[in-house]
Amino acid sequence: MLSFFRTYTPYQYISLTVVLLIIRLPFLVSPLPLLIPELNWMLVGEQMSQGHLLYRDIWDSVSPLSALVYWMLNALFGRSQGALHAAATLISVFQIAYFNYVMNNHNVFPDRNFWPGLLYALFLHLSFDCLTLSPVLLSTTFLLLAFGTLIKQLDRQGVTDDVFEVGIYLGLAALFYLPSAVFIIWASAALLMFTGATFRQHSLTLFGFGFPIAVAVLYYYLNDSLGDLNRNLLASVFRVRQYAPTDYRTLVVSLLVPLGIAVLGFFSLFNPTNRYVNFQQRCQQIMLFWSVAALLTIALMPFLAPMGFLISVPPMSFFAVIYFQNARKTWLAELTFTAMVALMLGIFYQGALGLLPNTDLGRLSNLQVKPSLLPADIQNQKLLVIGEDLSAYRNNRPATPYLNWELAKYDLRNLDNYEAVVNVYDHFRKDPPTYIIDRENVVEKLFQRAPALGAMYRPTSTTGVYQRRQ
Repeated sequence: MLSFFRTYTPYQYISLTVVLLIIRLPFLVSPLPLLIPELNWMLVGEQMSQGHLLYRDIWDSVSPLSALVYWMLNALFGRSQGALHAAATLISVFQIAYFNYVMNNHNVFPDRNFWPGLLYALFLHLSFDCLTLSPVLLSTTFLLLAFGTLIKQLDRQGVTDDVFEVGIYLGLAALFYLPSAVFIIWASAALLMFTGATFRQHSLTLFGFGFPIAVAVLYYYLNDSLGDLNRNLLASVFRVRQYAPTDYRTLVVSLLVPLGIAVLGFFSLFNPTNRYVNFQQRCQQIMLFWSVAALLTIALMPFLAPMGFLISVPPMSFFAVIYFQNARKTWLAELTFTAMVALMLGIFYQGALGLLPNTDLGRLSNLQVKPSLLPADIQNQKLLVIGEDLSAYRNNRPATPYLNWELAKYDLRNLDNYEAVVNVYDHFRKDPPTYIIDRENVVEKLFQRAPALGAMYRPTSTTGVYQRRQ
């Protein structure tokens, strides 16, 4: 396959798209399991389409531009997992084509070919959860655009005011996935160390980065929700861990092959027989800095899953290309690539389809939406689920802002505070749930603190489930 994509002709972009679609073709027949984050994002989009304001009326830590995308998808397709996957595939095609274009158009590697796009397409399939439209995938698009603009600056005799675009792209990336904000350090370091950027141009980059963020802050200020933005987004990135950690074995196995090839590619740079021009060496250093910035985002991830490491796909693909280009024997490179494809797709399909019996490896069981234990008659109802398990929302609608349990704790775990009780009462009054699903044993205390709410609900025959009185 490497020899086929060595040819540099425009039709190979179609070939890359076909490769991507072939990998994903089995899921047209066997749909993927619904993941808790996917359900959460669909619920956010659904609530926003009903006129609720994110952070004020929907307590969740998803970044604002990602939420806007989920709102638009909900407006067009309703609560559809297929819409998330279709949109993710379109964005993946753009990323693959753009990454390959930048690498070849600016001669980042000694040879022009379609290996960058091929490896990028393969590395997008770390695990089946990478097929959905995650905030990380959306954000990585703008990080790639920032990289492309940054490369233009390296390829010129002097730095231009286009560095403002770099800042804009990074600011938008942060609004899609807040941990991406650390990449402003990556861009600033690259401009400082590898270009002759002036203080004014560094300031332009920072201003570009801050401008879209300032617009978002101004929007929430004008809607009298600045405190909600701070609590549910800005502050939560350092504290909120939305879901229990996923299977660490799956995470390690998913990253082992692409990361291993990328590391081998990096060390192959130290071979004295390799010759790179100064521009190519600076590109390699910038991608190394990208890897460091991607490592910094791990501490800020809302949950650990392979999809969170899509932000590392560009540097892994970059150094993997170097590994295969530096391979001295063509047959060995082909053999290594074939083994890599077999291992990665084997892990990918095992997680998605459960090919191996009696093993949970790759299945991401902790992130899958479990069958609801609610009575069968609770369908298409307004619920409040108190706890991390969102499965009850699969066939129901959320009520009150308390969608994210980690954020809901500010009120529901603080019922000895008068202001918290008043907040809960006001939210119930504005958007009362038909049923309360209490998985954290807080409802009895809530009813003691707010007897008016206690009078509105009665316990059902199912433990922890309360129904609103008619």
